[in-house]
Amino acid sequence: MLSTYKSTASFPFAQTFCRRVAFFSNSSISRNRVVYREDESDFEDPEEYRRRRKTEWKRRQGGQSFLDYLIINVRGGKGGNGCAAFHREKYVPFGPPSGGNGGRGGDVYILPTSSLTTLSSVVKRVRADPGGNGQGNWQNGKNAPPLIIRVPVGTIVRELGRDDPRRGKDEWEAEEEGLEGLNYEERRAKMREKRWVHYPRAGESNLDKDAFKEAEEAFLNQERERRIARRKRELTNPINLDLDKEEMSDEDPNAPLGLSKKENLGHLIASGGMGGLGNPHFLTQDNRSPKFATRGHEGERITLALELKLLADIGLVGFPNAGKSTLLRALTGGRAKTTVAGYAFTTLNPVVGVVRVAEDGTFEGGLSPGMVHDETLIEEQQEKEKMERGEFADALTRNQAHQLEASEKGYSAGHRFDLMERFRFTIADNPGLISNASENVGLGHSFLRSMERSLALVYVVDFSVPAPWDQLAVLRDELEQYQPGMSRKARMVIANKADLMGGDGDPESVAQAKEKLRQLEEFVENMSEERRLDVVPISAKFSQNLQKVVGMMMNIVQEEKGYPS
Repeated sequence: MLSTYKSTASFPFAQTFCRRVAFFSNSSISRNRVVYREDESDFEDPEEYRRRRKTEWKRRQGGQSFLDYLIINVRGGKGGNGCAAFHREKYVPFGPPSGGNGGRGGDVYILPTSSLTTLSSVVKRVRADPGGNGQGNWQNGKNAPPLIIRVPVGTIVRELGRDDPRRGKDEWEAEEEGLEGLNYEERRAKMREKRWVHYPRAGESNLDKDAFKEAEEAFLNQERERRIARRKRELTNPINLDLDKEEMSDEDPNAPLGLSKKENLGHLIASGGMGGLGNPHFLTQDNRSPKFATRGHEGERITLALELKLLADIGLVGFPNAGKSTLLRALTGGRAKTTVAGYAFTTLNPVVGVVRVAEDGTFEGGLSPGMVHDETLIEEQQEKEKMERGEFADALTRNQAHQLEASEKGYSAGHRFDLMERFRFTIADNPGLISNASENVGLGHSFLRSMERSLALVYVVDFSVPAPWDQLAVLRDELEQYQPGMSRKARMVIANKADLMGGDGDPESVAQAKEKLRQLEEFVENMSEERRLDVVPISAKFSQNLQKVVGMMMNIVQEEKGYPS
């Protein structure tokens, strides 16, 4: 299918023509996938084509890297088998039983980690290592090391119940599935094979001994008690963790020199199986030569649902292409690597940036005046800065250049920004919301979920549209429909792209901009219920009026956290 269409949405200043080629592949990997290809000849400016291809590539890569909901099957390590052996040495042809016990299987822990921001690094099938098998001469098997699942801070862990169709089978249900279709004798033989280790050429003779029958009955009783305890735990105390903070390692005073900190494993979610018993365990007065041992127990099997709700002090809420990513770049001095472009849904993944405020009220982004935060101008800006620094790059090091730049801004020589830091807070750039997002339309629930954990929300509206208050009404309604009371977290309204209204200095356009701002403030005053929301017009692209925004956000965070202002 080949069609030609005229596109002006992505490039409002130049009419470009793109050829859209869609094809469907029969392979399982690309089935039902529509691929659009653009040729360089379709663009008048080759640089424009190159930037478009670059942003599209970033968009595809980012969409695959973020993951905020995942179901995983976790299995503790299987215990090692016990050993059936007898001690042999010179002049001792018939020594005592000497089989060692099996090692314990690895436990599985889950640990919140601040360095992670997505669940994409978590595998869906988690398997801990098995324990080592026991050996002769009373050598016990090695215990398996614990397995740690590292997840981002803000992850909620829930165990799926037995009525959930997504839940996997536990160790006993998996065994029952393997025994289906077998008669009684075949089932009994297979169950014994899974639980017992026999001395060579003693398997059949052991089955007729009273000592083995008593040991088998005791083994099955213990297994039945474990199964009942497991079912009781699932009903009364299922796993439900809210990993909203990073856990620090504990100090261990008994640790060797240089290892004073005890490693923090996190929360235990699946225990490894116990190791099997060697034949010395079954030595009694009546049975002086036990020729059997037990195999290791299966580790626990559980199914967990991981749900990531990003933790940020301030969450930006707005329509697609309202300028949230540009605002985050400007506030963080470009440290937050968000995608900025002239089309909707450039942000496919929530991005968290850190705003650092100095003692004099300046912030990191404000230390670079004149920076234009626009994807089409970022590379040109970087080249310009390299050329300007090239005049003294040979004579001064980068540190000296930084000192020179700081002295020009009025700071003392060698005074770096992080040494003057007074306060810092985090801002989350959430993907744009659209109407009916609460019904999972558009990017839907996956990104409304990321706003739940923010201490406060800030609306970002496009001030250049004819009626920005309509955007505000939709955003508030979608938050309320998704979670009643969620809109009460909103503390401020940012009217972005104010430079497009009255920026040319024409008295008539300036008057129109002031009238629109008055209408927006009046709408916000009538909309708010508990507290009055401040309306701040800004230009994130040209870093205009951001000093006031940072100051207000800092006060909001301090108030929400209970810090003294």
